[in-house]
Amino acid sequence: MSLTVHVPVLAETDLLVCGGGTAGIATAWCAARHGARVLLLERWPTLGGMATNALVNIWHTSDRTKQVIYGFVQEAIDRGGEFVRRLPGFPTRLETHDFDCAGMRIVFHRMLREAGVRVLCNLTAVESLVEGDRLRGVLVDTKRGRRAILAKIVVDATGDGDVAAGAGAAFDYGRGDGRVQGMTLMFCLLGIDQSQLTAADARRVVGHMQELRDRGEFPAFWEQAARHYLGSGPTHLPYNMCPAAGNPLDEEELTRLTYETGEAVYRYLELWRREMPGFGAAQVEQLGFGLGVRESRRVRGRGALTGEMVVGAVKQSDAVGHGFWLIDIHDPKGSGYTTYHDQGPAIMPPVGESYHIPLSMCLNPTFANLAVVGRCASATHEACASVRLQSHCMVMGQGVGTAAALALDGGVDLAEVDVTRLQAVLRSDGAWIEDVPAADLTA
Repeated sequence: MSLTVHVPVLAETDLLVCGGGTAGIATAWCAARHGARVLLLERWPTLGGMATNALVNIWHTSDRTKQVIYGFVQEAIDRGGEFVRRLPGFPTRLETHDFDCAGMRIVFHRMLREAGVRVLCNLTAVESLVEGDRLRGVLVDTKRGRRAILAKIVVDATGDGDVAAGAGAAFDYGRGDGRVQGMTLMFCLLGIDQSQLTAADARRVVGHMQELRDRGEFPAFWEQAARHYLGSGPTHLPYNMCPAAGNPLDEEELTRLTYETGEAVYRYLELWRREMPGFGAAQVEQLGFGLGVRESRRVRGRGALTGEMVVGAVKQSDAVGHGFWLIDIHDPKGSGYTTYHDQGPAIMPPVGESYHIPLSMCLNPTFANLAVVGRCASATHEACASVRLQSHCMVMGQGVGTAAALALDGGVDLAEVDVTRLQAVLRSDGAWIEDVPAADLTA
């Protein structure tokens, strides 16, 4: 006996974006700006993903001589107003802006509302609807029961590639041995007397933390970051020093790691109150709503970004923007070690240079109307460690969102969009795309 289940349709749209982090927001806003009907799904109650909910509140726009990421990223900076601060030393540092997480949740929602994007938070795509070489949409579980959302084009901005993987798209996981980049729980403190902080005290306290950790009596931590925060670092920023290692696709393991890292933060604070001048009255103001996940699935695309392309500042004919971050690998075993501090120029583009982020790393070879943006786009383990930055993910989002609008307007598939025209539209929208080589028509 066969059983037929009819699922009511919640919505039909031109473009469905699954994931309301910065990559998904950029995709949705840019597509709507060019006339597409867009619906954005987000699993958490508020928009911004890792940026706002996990307290990862820093953006990077400079190749260390000039700003090279504009477009949607600059729009978010400008719209952010008082919630966004440009960091000292701009543009000689890769890190150029930080922002107020709570305020940017509101700014992002306002931007999408003004663009006409329909936003549904508190909903997760639980199943991908496939018909031949196309996605028809996704199923979601609402408080009124299971519903279908249908779309002409689907963009996976989930971070973990859930929609693409659910459809059967090929993907890679981590570095090949079952491990992915380490995760971090961000946290904010208050009640610190910064006038009492000294580098000497920071070295002493961190040295004691290392001794306790090496004896198995203290949790792991990122040593260089701890010395910076305790010695002279700004006290208004979230602390990026509490590592975790595990499988971000295993919900039970992710739950355990989230609470273990929360306990570690309070272990740090207990010791700092006792031993670090200026921290006697310190308190935890906020823990990240979730762990900052850097890597899980990477969905194989029509093209892929590699570590050699990153370090070599390679330019590509289908560029949608620029990237420049180093190959910043956080220890997959959770020690807190990162290549950021000890490998330097060997793992980043030269000063004043940047690599191209290609459209092909976001387009899918199996499903004609599927694109992937964010850290789950097509890249090697090493390249993902660079292009996973929020500003780089927003570059992808702007490129794919604009391409989707052009595809819908022209009645063609994503891979059939004229790249030269796409780049012209992106530039007219403020994106910085330079040094584009001629396409290899023989490929």
